[in-house]
Amino acid sequence: MLAGWLFGLAIVAMIMIFAVLTRTHEHPERGVAVPLIDEGSSALATALAIFLPAAVAIWMRRRKPALWQAAAVHALAAPLYTVLHIAGFVLLRMVAYAAFLDKAYNFGPFASEFLYEGAKDVPAYAFGAMTAWLVLRWRAPLAKSVVAADEPASLDIRDGARLVRAPFAEILAVRSAGNYVEFILADGRRPLMRSALGALEARLAPLGFVRTHRSWLVNTARVTGLKPEGSGDYAVELGDVEAPLSRRFREVLAVLRP
Repeated sequence: MLAGWLFGLAIVAMIMIFAVLTRTHEHPERGVAVPLIDEGSSALATALAIFLPAAVAIWMRRRKPALWQAAAVHALAAPLYTVLHIAGFVLLRMVAYAAFLDKAYNFGPFASEFLYEGAKDVPAYAFGAMTAWLVLRWRAPLAKSVVAADEPASLDIRDGARLVRAPFAEILAVRSAGNYVEFILADGRRPLMRSALGALEARLAPLGFVRTHRSWLVNTARVTGLKPEGSGDYAVELGDVEAPLSRRFREVLAVLRP
């Protein structure tokens, strides 16, 4: 995410420089101090607030929410982004105006100014969220190749006092079982290990495991078929084992289809 933030920061900096030059050119008699403080404070506030759309993008990539859930979160996050941006630059301008211009900063009529800033901030929020999402999507294959190169060929499953060493290629699927996860192995064994499914997903995703259901991970290399279950759901066939594929995870369907 650092790469995405730096990319966004570069764009914000270019916009700030352009705005300062434009305002100085149009009103040279006013000097450069006010435009520099105004645009610089807005840029700094944006650089901090941009973490909000980035966080939403990370949430979307990890959780893969339904369309209505994603829309609801964006509908709440966009105005919050505006509030953070305005609060940030107003505070900075109040300090800078008092320190460097020896006068108070006046934000103006709150309602009209909030709507004005919001009209600019909503597209900025959308751009930040889209940029973060694209960076995450772009970096995923790179991370996958790096982690896969360093990853051992097997996983040590601590089933109580027993240690089961299972080659990744022999793990058909992993499913949540309360505070445990159950590994479904190709030889029929089903050892249990105390762990959260999300923690295992982070480790196994670079090795070709995908979440098909809130309680299931499957090894894409061991998928032998897909069976429609109605209402957009599928059953993922892994030999004699079947795992559910919820319609919530539409992106996975494209990965599993030949």
